[in-house]
Amino acid sequence: MKTQLHKKLIVSLFLFASSPLSWPMDTLLPGENITTRQSLISSNNKFELGFFPPSSSPGIFIGIWFSVSPETVVWVANRDSPLNNSSGILTVHRNGSLVLYVSLERVVWSSSTNLTSITNDISPIVQLNDSGNLVLKDLISNTIIWQSFDHPTNSLIAGMELGKRLTTGFETVLSSWKSSNNPSKGNYTFKMDIEGAEMVLRDHDQIRFRTGMWNGIYFSGLTQMLSYSDMFTFLFVRDKDEVPYGFEAKSTLILARLFLSDIGIIQRLVWDPDQQIWNEFWSGPKDECDYFGKCGAFSICQPDTINTCSCLRGFEEAAQTEWNMRDYSGGCKRRTPVGCTGNSDGFYALKGVKLPYSHNTTVDANISVEECRRRCLMNCSCLAYSPSDIRPYGSGCVMWNTVLFDIKYVIGGQDTLHVKVSKSELGTSNKRKLAIIIGTITSIVISVLLICLFGYLLKRKKIRYVKQEIIFSTDKTKKKYLAQNDSFHGIDLPVFDMETILQATDDFSITNEVGQGAFGIVYKGKLTCGQEIAVKRLSMNSSQGLNEFMNEVMLISKLQHRNLVKLHGCCIDNNERILIYEFMTNKSLDFFIFNTEKRACLSWRTRLEIVTGIARGLLYLHHDSRFNIIHRDLKAANVLLDEEMNPKISDFGTARLFEREQPVIGTETVIGTRGYMSPEYIIEGTFSVKSDVYSFGVILLEIISRKRNQGNQNLLAYAWKFWEEENILKLLDEAVQSTVLTAELSRCIHVGLLCVQECPDDRPSMSSVVMMLSCDNLEIPAPKKPLFGRSIGVFATDRNFYKCDSISVDQLTMTTIEGH
Repeated sequence: MKTQLHKKLIVSLFLFASSPLSWPMDTLLPGENITTRQSLISSNNKFELGFFPPSSSPGIFIGIWFSVSPETVVWVANRDSPLNNSSGILTVHRNGSLVLYVSLERVVWSSSTNLTSITNDISPIVQLNDSGNLVLKDLISNTIIWQSFDHPTNSLIAGMELGKRLTTGFETVLSSWKSSNNPSKGNYTFKMDIEGAEMVLRDHDQIRFRTGMWNGIYFSGLTQMLSYSDMFTFLFVRDKDEVPYGFEAKSTLILARLFLSDIGIIQRLVWDPDQQIWNEFWSGPKDECDYFGKCGAFSICQPDTINTCSCLRGFEEAAQTEWNMRDYSGGCKRRTPVGCTGNSDGFYALKGVKLPYSHNTTVDANISVEECRRRCLMNCSCLAYSPSDIRPYGSGCVMWNTVLFDIKYVIGGQDTLHVKVSKSELGTSNKRKLAIIIGTITSIVISVLLICLFGYLLKRKKIRYVKQEIIFSTDKTKKKYLAQNDSFHGIDLPVFDMETILQATDDFSITNEVGQGAFGIVYKGKLTCGQEIAVKRLSMNSSQGLNEFMNEVMLISKLQHRNLVKLHGCCIDNNERILIYEFMTNKSLDFFIFNTEKRACLSWRTRLEIVTGIARGLLYLHHDSRFNIIHRDLKAANVLLDEEMNPKISDFGTARLFEREQPVIGTETVIGTRGYMSPEYIIEGTFSVKSDVYSFGVILLEIISRKRNQGNQNLLAYAWKFWEEENILKLLDEAVQSTVLTAELSRCIHVGLLCVQECPDDRPSMSSVVMMLSCDNLEIPAPKKPLFGRSIGVFATDRNFYKCDSISVDQLTMTTIEGH
């Protein structure tokens, strides 16, 4: 009896506190309702629930949307039962269900929960939580009866999960709208494949795209997730009870969603409060290799290459005729059978890939990778294996037992697939070695004969496409360099002959010069087809030697990003070393910001877009590209602008590859441009991605102020001075003072000063920089005083001047390269 009275007292107190004088805007009590002109609003004002009519749609629906973006509906209740008029009523029934009526006569939608059949002692309420979850719960027991997060529509937001509860079979799945203005269920679904623990996008029952298996850090086909680690925490569980996936934002100010569109595209979107738009951070399928099964069985797909599909080692085309016609669906077949004893077989490692489709795999997270290898070797049906968790050195086991399907090279991939093949395919058979030697000799003889026979025809060709390696002149140094550097094999890059270059540039006419720097001269050219090109001709005594030239050819030929300059080809002829780029109509960034007349062409909005573009290009180099790259000579002169003023990073002659396990690299030769080089690079000869971050910070402050960070005018000192004095408008270029927003200016200067801090560890990553530039409400740490800000003009060589365990600058060889 006392218990019943106690429960009634609790309900009475809550009802009293929720009277019209203090009714919470996020809560709905029994007997209360919402009509078409009312809504629930979460206590943090992030989410709103109410009635909405999609554009051009005759029906009315009830759903949840972001308050800052009312058109962004993340959940719909009656998606398949629209209201035909505006008389809908949402109410909490006393039996413990949430019900949508039409004029209290006909039920259109219900949560299908009825607890009165179990107990009469309930007090149901509905609340729109701060996470955007609409929760129906019993006030007395404080237990959740029903929640919208268990019934997603086309959006996954922070705190939600997609997956399956193995004990009950309950599954949460994203399903697309039928069209952009029709929330009813469409053709596409996005859900967890629990056997291999990966997310799969389907068109009806046909797989359209998949993320690749979870490897302990990210889904093996989505290396972009590594770039978001500063913004999100990704949640994944694989145990005997459930296999869910979700994410949490690391800041309450970040609004994000995973969105399945009505045309079958899955997107990760983040809200930009400045632009009032959703920025796309990732989407899929994005390239031809993202589409499921593009290359068939036992093959691998590599986008943006001449031959998109190729067979795995030890396999050959199942139907050569179809492959010749670019139909790869038949896949590949094994060339040499494998045995079951382990003595005749071995493995070769396929690195940096999205792991094969994981359906019908065997997963054991409790064994070592070595034990996994042993089991696969002794198992007749095992085709390949991989660690189930790549942290930190790899553990667990995944074995593929039926077919290897839908493998793709991914930029920055950290997964390795160990494919079982006959040892003869690994080069251990003497007969195979002999066959290779004979084949090589035969190829050389035939090649010599063909060169002699068709030399004249080849000489007249303007561009030669090479599939296996770049063709150089007969210079012995170049041949030796090629022989010692396997990285250049397999580059699909046009090689121009000198006749074509001379014709395009009018014999390197002075009237075609568009730029000049320490490495040489850049000419504007035009090919016979009418295409405009930029021809970078290295001077004979250029400090950029053959190593740097080949470095630039190798790196930029493998990079694809809208904010990186595109390399069309190269040319080596005797002592000539020439690079052919896409032509940039507006030259370089320094041509505008340091020119009294031209800088007026850069509006404040254009400057912000240029800054963001450079940041995204660097983020790609550091995190998202197939090769992790440090530029080392980022400066305004090396940022080119196309006809729409889109920035493109150029000049990769001094760039360096790095391993994630080796974040800091040392050198005895410091190469770069004074004013843009970081303190640790000049003083200690060490560089990292944070060295590029420093250079970016300098460029950002130059764009804002139109002042160079060189000579006796130390820009960092002045920027710090005005920042401390809270007089940031003094730093701003007067050409844009009338259009600038003070909050945007403050945030940009703040980010710039964070980037040029003395110690590398204090500087943000480029992923953080991109986020800070996009969101004006993020909590940004206060910057520390930059090193060069302590002394205007001359760089101090006193060891006490540099506070990050510096060494003497006299121990280094410094080469300072000025200009473009």
